[in-house]
Amino acid sequence: MLKSIFTWWNGATLGALFTLWRRAVFVGQDDLGNKYYQAKDDSDSYDKGRKRRWVIYQGYAEASKVPPDWHGWLHHTFEEPPTREPLKRQVWEKDHQPNLTGTVNAWRPKGSISRGGERQKATGDYEAWRPE
Repeated sequence: MLKSIFTWWNGATLGALFTLWRRAVFVGQDDLGNKYYQAKDDSDSYDKGRKRRWVIYQGYAEASKVPPDWHGWLHHTFEEPPTREPLKRQVWEKDHQPNLTGTVNAWRPKGSISRGGERQKATGDYEAWRPE
């Protein structure tokens, strides 16, 4: 309970949830569990004629967790949400993945400190620079 009052990085605060309850309608949810809302009117909008749009993250608040189709809807690139008009995917497109930097699932190359710090010895094709 206290976490939802004071922290915004682990989901919506009580104030945000109250505002959404009063002023917004639920639009949809993505595959990661993020929920999307749109204001009922443009009375609190930054641009008149445009309704505000929100995302409530599932878990830790990280913008890279928003898939491209929902990102376009949030930023008014697409008028219709992906629940009504899905974004056409090209055959060469890969599935969306959030940025894993700083998490336990981040990529760690051989020789990195977080992977033990052991790396291969330099081969004969490398010559260290020496000042003259």
